[in-house]
Amino acid sequence: MSTMTIDQRTASTREAHILSQGYGEGAWHGPDLKTALADVTSTLAFRRPGDGRHNIAEIALHHAYCIRNVRAKLTGVEGERFVLDGDDWFALDEGGPLAWSNVTGVVASEQDRLARIVADVAAGRSTSPLTADERFELVVGITCHAVYHAGQIQLIKRLVSAA
Repeated sequence: MSTMTIDQRTASTREAHILSQGYGEGAWHGPDLKTALADVTSTLAFRRPGDGRHNIAEIALHHAYCIRNVRAKLTGVEGERFVLDGDDWFALDEGGPLAWSNVTGVVASEQDRLARIVADVAAGRSTSPLTADERFELVVGITCHAVYHAGQIQLIKRLVSAA
């Protein structure tokens, strides 16, 4: 018999649902980040919408880096080394340090690891130094971050196709 309370089950289900709205099987509000990235080609991923603007690959990797930071806060364990040295935003160009398939792989891996941590903490299989409210705020925050960047990516795709 499970020792999980109804409130814990509700939190677990709610947080998993929220995460899927930002990166998952699709969301009611339009393309989530996973969907926004799905049809991006390597050429498009590294194309800049304008001088000094971030490309899709940079936006995607930035989000993965932010997920890594959220995981560290949720677990209380310092984030392990990221795929590239640096902090937050990484300059990426075609033929640079990461291929587009590597970028999308990092995003998917980070998102999957975050979802597992959220589920494990909510189910009592793991602990977190944060309160339930603090954890919930992080889940909502990283989901809003994903949705924001999904919108940017959709705009970049339109800008590039119109050019």
